[in-house]
Amino acid sequence: MSDEYTPPDDPLKIVHQDHELLLVDKPAGLLSVPGKGAHLADCLLSRIQAVFPDALLVHRLDRDTSGIMVFAMTPHAQRHLGLQFEKRQVKKAYVARVWGRVADREGTVDLPLIVDWPNRPKQHVDYENGKPAITDWKVLKYEEQATRVRLLPQTGRSHQLRVHMKEIGHPILGDPFYAEGEARNAPRLMLHAESLRLRHPDGGKGLTFKAKCPF
Repeated sequence: MSDEYTPPDDPLKIVHQDHELLLVDKPAGLLSVPGKGAHLADCLLSRIQAVFPDALLVHRLDRDTSGIMVFAMTPHAQRHLGLQFEKRQVKKAYVARVWGRVADREGTVDLPLIVDWPNRPKQHVDYENGKPAITDWKVLKYEEQATRVRLLPQTGRSHQLRVHMKEIGHPILGDPFYAEGEARNAPRLMLHAESLRLRHPDGGKGLTFKAKCPF
């Protein structure tokens, strides 16, 4: 990943909007929230608030990850959704293309993670100090030198899916932090947040929202 931040200028892709919720399909390469410094001010949150001034942040996706994100339209919805994320009631599903042929058809990675302080924002496995991190995965399709997988995180640690895939020997293609050699040769990080299942803050009805995978 180069240090230069050149976010895509795609128009906002609204997946759903009502009086409490706003769901958007974030493009790869765009920060969820502003970074440090004026050159990192352009982000999905600021673009959304230019159109929906009341929109409030609930969670984030990595800059290089694309896919579905939910924003709250009221403080009540922000609290409601925040608690759902905290209690791990929100179900997230990702699609990724990973390096090599994954031998098993499905499995679970259970490896605790913590920030790799001298190399931040990178994360690494640390059995003594790391926080619990669990990812279920399932093979969708085999490609020539890669495997398409569905990733179902049970926890929401920073870079969790990226580190977990690297640790089982199948880094996500195009990952500037965790892939090496040929595995890095992809036009982008091949990780997409495909769906979110949550309860509506007004009434508690279970809803699933999806953003089609662009790769």
